[in-house]
Amino acid sequence: MTRTKRKTGQNNAPDGLLSQIIAVFNNNPTKTFNYKQVSKNLGIRDPSIKKFVSEGLKTLEGKDNLTEVFPGKYKLKSKGGHVVGTVDLNRGGSAFVMTEAFPEPVYISERNLNRALQDDVVKVFMFAIRRKKRLEGEVVEVLQRARETFVGRVEISKNFAFLITDSRQIPFDLFIPLKNLNGATAGDKAIAKIIEWPENVNNPIGEVVQVIGKPGDHEVEMNAIMAEYELPVEFPDEVIAESENITEEITPAEISRRRDFRKIPTFTIDPADAKDFDDALSLKKLPDGNWEVGIHIADVTHYVQTKSLLDEEALHRATSVYLVDRVIPMLPERLSNFICSLRPGEEKLCYSAVFEMNDRAEVLKEWFGRTIILSDHRFAYEDAQEIIEGGDGPMKEEILSLHKLALQLREDRMKKGSYAFEKVEVKFNLNEKGKPLGVFFKEMKEANHLIEEFMLLANKKVAEFIGKPGQNKGQNTRAKTFVYRIHDRPNPDKIQTFSKFIHRFGYQIQTQSDRALSSSMNKLLNAIHGKKEQNLIETIAIRSMAKAIYSTNNIGHYGLSFRHYTHFTSPIRRYPDMMVHRLLTHYLNNGDSKSGKKYEKLCEHSSEMEKRAAEAELSSIKYKQVEFMAERMGQEFDGVISGVTEWGIYVEIIENKCEGLVPIRDLDDDFYEFDEDNYRLIGRRNKKVFQLGDPIRIKMARANLLKKQMDFSIVES
Repeated sequence: MTRTKRKTGQNNAPDGLLSQIIAVFNNNPTKTFNYKQVSKNLGIRDPSIKKFVSEGLKTLEGKDNLTEVFPGKYKLKSKGGHVVGTVDLNRGGSAFVMTEAFPEPVYISERNLNRALQDDVVKVFMFAIRRKKRLEGEVVEVLQRARETFVGRVEISKNFAFLITDSRQIPFDLFIPLKNLNGATAGDKAIAKIIEWPENVNNPIGEVVQVIGKPGDHEVEMNAIMAEYELPVEFPDEVIAESENITEEITPAEISRRRDFRKIPTFTIDPADAKDFDDALSLKKLPDGNWEVGIHIADVTHYVQTKSLLDEEALHRATSVYLVDRVIPMLPERLSNFICSLRPGEEKLCYSAVFEMNDRAEVLKEWFGRTIILSDHRFAYEDAQEIIEGGDGPMKEEILSLHKLALQLREDRMKKGSYAFEKVEVKFNLNEKGKPLGVFFKEMKEANHLIEEFMLLANKKVAEFIGKPGQNKGQNTRAKTFVYRIHDRPNPDKIQTFSKFIHRFGYQIQTQSDRALSSSMNKLLNAIHGKKEQNLIETIAIRSMAKAIYSTNNIGHYGLSFRHYTHFTSPIRRYPDMMVHRLLTHYLNNGDSKSGKKYEKLCEHSSEMEKRAAEAELSSIKYKQVEFMAERMGQEFDGVISGVTEWGIYVEIIENKCEGLVPIRDLDDDFYEFDEDNYRLIGRRNKKVFQLGDPIRIKMARANLLKKQMDFSIVES
């Protein structure tokens, strides 16, 4: 991917300062300034901060915000008063537009959205004067709709109908003429599309394109969530037919082309309910005392050929989707659960990363290529954990030896600045009809870490093999096009806000360097483990970090502290891993570098689909939480304030991690004002404060399954 050439080194100017600098130019669009004049305008006298201003000017020139009219003098680059960006709606009806033109989002009030919806690409007219210390503008054109179909409940009157939309990020309902109901009846959950939106009409006109079923039914609700995020459920008949024609037979000719691991002790460790086993580990003690560790990954691309219907469908889906009770796979079950799945006692084709390691877990030699394996045993995480904790079981020696190596890999990774985020997973006990009977939590233990460390090792080493110039031949050659999993550095302003927040609990982090931040963050994560504030602090810590995505532009993985990182280990459920397997094969065969532009588009698509899948998973969890709490109306719970907004306070219940809203309209003892800078509500008269992180006692008040929302009321102490 082409990058703008920068005239300076790494950007050290905080994003907040960049926003202030660009504001000076926005308010003086015809004037030129040097760093001294900008500093004076901002009231900056500290020489060290002035240095940041100088670097910030160069950074903003590199970002195409400014132009250097002569050395050291800059002017706002003419953009005709307009920018293009993507809409991010707030629950209150306003929005922010994320754009590359500015280092901070542009605020759009509800009246200035002009029919723009969540994730739409829009053209925004920028106001000349900053309002309330922020950039502000008005949407003047919707350039690209993010979606045309919407999910909701059908309501019918005598002469017309409406689709009452599910998503709180869609601030309108669709008007449905009776002739456009297409079989939908009152109360049905359905999918409708916009067919017209006349000028001066508040609601778009739509038609029902699919009836999902009656609300409240578990299957209907799960299918509705998939439809809400435009994720496919069923495979087309022709794709299923193509998968049925794939043979399970492994020919002698195919075996002869592969490295044979069938006689080496091999096993899988997966969740107890998993069926798609896409990774296995093998272990062999070498004569010199070192270890040969094989990380064997299902060879999906042997079966799924490029340009096949299977490949096109896998690319379209890009990822498997994990809802509360099911997996919607990327590949048909014949492949994901049978042919490709590394089931015990069956010969399987793999793509492997094989390492010779010493007792200190140092990699001495590496090999990548196609293999054939035979898994001796299938462990659930609980089975392997029992062995690690001193119990007996099959392959005990191999489990304990690999556990010892994994501990050293993990210790070394943490010393080098890797983060130790291990967010608790919320799970449900469901009955046969999908009704939630209870909530429980899953935490990472040593067996999880064992698998994690060797998967991280394989991903890192494959990325280095391709990504380091001349790595595989000792030549000074340019790195070839490859698919990386990248993670940018966190926004300094968000880290400072997080640091201020945790101080209320008596914790602190060091922010003077990347290494100091990661080290102190890990100490914090250890300190809060098992405490009532753990989930809240971990959630806000993760929010303060950048999001990991796929890209051909390797900037490294900040959270893991890896300069090179990819996804190689899960091709059954992730399309980027399939791309990595194909690129690795191509380069092992001395192929030329592939098109960066083509693969960057594939990376962008995969990142978007991964985001949708994650949102669908969270939506299914939220639905079950609301369903679970709906039967606990009037019950009291201890909670912690997990969010503060202008429309109320969010509270997370400590015992089950269900989150609901205390609407500001229900705080009737005073008029409360939102203090945005300090994440709190303050009573104008009584000065009562509701602040992020405060403990609070609440009562279950209302549940809205359609909107996946619940309201709490405060129990006065």
